[in-house]
Parts: sequence; structure tokens; C-alpha cells
Amino acid sequence: MELTCSRCHQTVQAGDCYCPVCGLPQFVYTADSSAGAGQPVRLGEAVRDAGTVEWKPALLSAIALAVPAGMLCAFLTRIGLVGPLLMPIAAAWAVALYMRNRRPAWITIGAGARIGLVTGILGGWAATFTTGVTLFATRFWLHQGKAFDDMWQNQINQVSQQLSSMGFDAQTIAANRALMLSPEGRAGSMLFNAGLLAMVLLAFAVAGGALGARFLGRPSRPQQ
Repeated sequence: MELTCSRCHQTVQAGDCYCPVCGLPQFVYTADSSAGAGQPVRLGEAVRDAGTVEWKPALLSAIALAVPAGMLCAFLTRIGLVGPLLMPIAAAWAVALYMRNRRPAWITIGAGARIGLVTGILGGWAATFTTGVTLFATRFWLHQGKAFDDMWQNQINQVSQQLSSMGFDAQTIAANRALMLSPEGRAGSMLFNAGLLAMVLLAFAVAGGALGARFLGRPSRPQQ
């Protein structure tokens, strides 16, 4: 059955919120008991409601997925993008769980991105905490400090060689080497890496939440 605007009688697509000709908000009918069976509901108002987020169920979904995803990211980051790619999957899944109990099951891309943002923040915290605990446990509980020191020394040697090939003078290279080998330099480098990982996870999660809303939150077509 062809859908037409009640004002100008031009053809309107089933998923349109407004008439493309005169701009009149379109109507759909819902059997939801909260709105009254068979009562008309403005589709434009429903879409605006889809832009708001009920944060209690959204947070429950985000926490349930962000924490384990962040912990796994902390362990898998060493093998490339496999670890960070878990975060957009977790954010999209959080959007799907949030929409499962939402009536009508609509959500805008902006709302999905906000759920992804919260998922990314929680996942970044979980990844940073897991990384710190792992480093502490490996050095002090498993007594693998020498292995870390040797690995760090090799990295500093490689950086010094790269700086030398780029034409830096010996004094600058020596100062950089002393800074990076100091406790402050090592701590700063670890904090920088942890912060960079958290920012990457945050960006990936926002993208995952937006994509999840884009592909899972399209309005349902009315029955024809």
C-alpha cells in the first residue's frame, strides 16, 4: 500500500519522519499499551525520543561488556590491532543490549555514540588498571624485573641509533638516553603508552556505538 502525506498527498516513504514536500510530521500506529492500542503517534516525536539515553540500563550494558573487553585489550594489544578492535565490538553489543528492552526499539546514531563513549571510558580504565597490575605482578611477584630492564635497554639503544641516523649530535642523544633510563623517564613512558591505549579504545568505542546504532537502530517499517 502506497503511503501519502495527509496534507499534500504526496508519496512518503515508510521510514520518513516528515513529508519531503511540505514537511508535515508523519503518523504511525502502534499497539503498545502504554500509548494506547491503535493510537496515532507522531513519528518525529518518537525519533526525538530515540535520541535520549536511559542511562541506568545503558550503564549496566556498558559495564558488563567494557570491563572484560578492556582487560582483554590490555593483553592483546601487543599483537597489533586485535586488542583495540574488541572495543568497537563491545560498544556495538552494548547498544544492542540496550535496545533489546527498549520500546520502540529505535536509537539515533548520536545516542549510540554516547553509549560507545561511556563504554570506551570504562574499557580504557579497565585496560589501564589491568596493564598496571600486570606490570607490577610481573616485576615484583614473578621476579621478571631483569627481563623488563633488558627489553627497555634494547629499545633505548634502538632509539639512540635512529636519532644518530637522523643527524642528532652525541650530546642530545646522551641526554635523551639518560632521561629515558631514569625512573622518571620510564614511568612517564609507561603512562604515555597507557594514556594512548585508553584514547585509542575510546575512539574505537565511539565509532562502534555509532555504527551499532546505525545498523541496529533503524525505525521499523509499519505494517502494510
